[in-house]
Amino acid sequence: MAGSGTAGHPGAAAQPAQEAGLDAFAERARSELAATGETVRKRTAQAAADAGQELTVQEAQVARLARDGLSNPEIGARLFISSHTVQYHLSKVFAKLGIGSRRELRTALATLNEAGTSS
Repeated sequence: MAGSGTAGHPGAAAQPAQEAGLDAFAERARSELAATGETVRKRTAQAAADAGQELTVQEAQVARLARDGLSNPEIGARLFISSHTVQYHLSKVFAKLGIGSRRELRTALATLNEAGTSS
């Protein structure tokens, strides 16, 4: 993943591979990493910000509305997009921020704000 800022780290391949749905490659990367005594680090909002994983404008809008408690259909109606598109953006947001639920959005977005990236 050129330009991601993690190309030189031995664990750089595992997380992006898993996010891309390449589970077999991710498992191989984890196995090879374990052989070196290293482990795959869980991505955090701060790590994403440090790696330049900024949210797009649309992802940031969707994330803020989800953080505020709106449902996917409500978010879609406000932004004139389908609820399926809302879900797509949320999955990208979760991957970039290293979170797994809407409950974690408030903290993750606050961390990004403190880091000076998207809100």
